[in-house]
Amino acid sequence: MTEKMKNSITFGAGRLTIEDVVAISQGANATMNQSAEFNQKIDRGVAFLERLLKDEGVIYGVTTGYGDSCTVAIPPNLVDELPLHLTRFHGCGLGEVLSHEQSRAVLATRLCSLSQGVSGVTHDLLNQITTLINKDISPRIPQEGSVGASGDLTPLSYLAATLIGERDVFYKGELRPTSDVFKELGIKPIKLKPKEGLALMNGTSVMTALACLAYSRAEYLTQLCTKITAMVSVGIHGNDFHFDEALFAVKPHPGQQQVAAWLRDDLKAERPPRNSDRLQDRYSLRCAPHVIGVVQDSLPWLRQMIENELNSANDNPIIDGDNERVLHGGHFYGGHIAMAMDTLKTGIANLADLLDRQMAQLMDYKFNNGLPFNLTGAEGDRKPINHGFKAVQIGISAWTAEALKHTMPASVFSRSTECHNQDKVSMGTIAARDCLRVLELTEQVAAASLLAGTQAIEIRKRHNELDEHHMSDNLKMIRDAVLSEFQFVDEDRPLEKDLRHFIERIQQRHWPLY
Repeated sequence: MTEKMKNSITFGAGRLTIEDVVAISQGANATMNQSAEFNQKIDRGVAFLERLLKDEGVIYGVTTGYGDSCTVAIPPNLVDELPLHLTRFHGCGLGEVLSHEQSRAVLATRLCSLSQGVSGVTHDLLNQITTLINKDISPRIPQEGSVGASGDLTPLSYLAATLIGERDVFYKGELRPTSDVFKELGIKPIKLKPKEGLALMNGTSVMTALACLAYSRAEYLTQLCTKITAMVSVGIHGNDFHFDEALFAVKPHPGQQQVAAWLRDDLKAERPPRNSDRLQDRYSLRCAPHVIGVVQDSLPWLRQMIENELNSANDNPIIDGDNERVLHGGHFYGGHIAMAMDTLKTGIANLADLLDRQMAQLMDYKFNNGLPFNLTGAEGDRKPINHGFKAVQIGISAWTAEALKHTMPASVFSRSTECHNQDKVSMGTIAARDCLRVLELTEQVAAASLLAGTQAIEIRKRHNELDEHHMSDNLKMIRDAVLSEFQFVDEDRPLEKDLRHFIERIQQRHWPLY
């Protein structure tokens, strides 16, 4: 198997995973299922629609207007122009644009939905999306303008416009007119068939793409917060037996038990506990498995929600070519993604809050078991003018507060819109965007906490207060990896560049954790 084939995801051949979408977002290629069975399923849906049109059948969004305009009949001579108008009047997105990675994920999620074979789209359309992926052309998609039902109409209009050679794309790091890039690469714009504009835009693919990326970041961040907790416990001389296996056997949440097991392994907790003035650590250490475990226990449920949406046909109407039926419904409603993202952002914000409390302990000489105030590494006469991580801890508090502020559930803010046709909407895309912001803020907290935890351990080591046997090989590897890129803070210096560097490392999932 060639390297290119190893990095290729096949659409239309079976269920895709969150990891498949992440792989596409990071540069993997796409291929379409080439089986006769798949090709015939696509062809049957297209042929059925064509016969209906010849018979002048009434098809929503094909021979009628859209949404509340469904009672408006479209004259036969204008049917072919209708999808073009749909893409154009929805070209009103605002706000920041999706990143190149996020836009590629949108291409993957929409292609997965249309590849279910019940949207009435042609092979030409499917292949055009595949071409965008494989040529690394990503539509410029503004983030704002979707209420999450009828799906992500406005943001997905930018994908639809790209397929027909309109608007702008990112190519080789530059924002350029789609028509110029297509001409340069010899890509022919497609002409949308009567149902294809609606099939492209009437779905949940932007929110689902963002949810896949959010899930992947959350999964890693959950493990990293566990690793940082272990570092803080080492640095503060915590009581490792708060994570005892017998203790957690009596509260059998599997994710919580997993986090406790990770902490036991990192802290070599089979050894006798070290001397401490406190029989019980404060909650941010003692209850860390209970806080992190909530997220860990939520991940399987969240994966099911996200992957079911990913592998669904979520436009309207559904075209049942096999039984020659047009099925009108509301599969564009993004309620499952809205619920998943509102849930996940709350769990992740709690991780930020946990680390914030741990850092408050670690910096405060009244609570950190003999570490210097604010973890300054300065000694002797230089110590009074050095302030170590004092301002970083203030930053941690600010980022945490902002993360917590974003946990207001978006899904409860449904609005009646589009002449009261869309009178109950999901707000799934806003929930996903909120979740990504909470993740970003929590990654900032985690980067700062990782550096602080490493500083604390290094201070203990320099004062001969560290038992290296009390740390797992992986924990020591993380500590050493951080120190290879981060200079111990013995004199005050600006730490912004260090923080930005380690945020990037976290977002790259740079270190193997568990």
